[in-house]
Amino acid sequence: SKKDYRKFKIKTVVGANDYASMKEVVNRRYSRMLTENPEDLPQLIVIDGGKGQLNFAWQALCELGIQDKLTVVGLAERMEEIIRINAPYPLFLDRNSQAFRVVTHIRDEAHRFGITFHRDLRSKAQIHSALHDIPGVGEKTEQRLLMHFGSVARIAAASVDDIAALVGPALAKRVHDALCGDI
Repeated sequence: SKKDYRKFKIKTVVGANDYASMKEVVNRRYSRMLTENPEDLPQLIVIDGGKGQLNFAWQALCELGIQDKLTVVGLAERMEEIIRINAPYPLFLDRNSQAFRVVTHIRDEAHRFGITFHRDLRSKAQIHSALHDIPGVGEKTEQRLLMHFGSVARIAAASVDDIAALVGPALAKRVHDALCGDI
C-alpha cells in the first residue's frame, strides 16, 4: 500500500545511531497515527533488524502506551530469523515457505524505499551551491552566473563589475560579498 509509505529525516539523533534512530522513527510514526486515526493501528509491525532495533522500537511503543494493542517482531537479516519480544528463541521460517517469501519481500521493499530516499537526499546535498543561500539569486540567475563563469570559485574571484554585467550592480555586490566571505 504505497499510500501508507512514510519517509523520515532523523531530527533528534546526532551521528549514526541505528537504535536511537529506530526509536525516534517508531515514536514519530505511531504518535502521529494515534492523534490522526487511532483505529487504523496495524495488527503487526515488522522491524527491520535484530534484538537491538526491536527493543528500541518496543520502548517507543511502550512510551506511547500501545504495546498491548499490536504485535511487534524483528527480522534479522543474517539468519533470516524472526525475533519476538520476551521470546527466548527466534522463530525460523522454512526458506521455501510462502510466509518466508512474504516477510523477506516486505523487508526488501523497505530497503529499496529507504535506500532510494537516502540516495535522493545525498544527491540534493551535492547539487546545492553557495549561490542558493544568497537572497535575490534565483535558479535562472544561478544558471546564468555558472554558465558564464564556470564555477562558484570563479564567480568569487571575479570583480563586482564583471558580475554586475550579468546580474546588475546591487545583486552583484551581494553575490560578491557573500562568496568572498565563504571562499
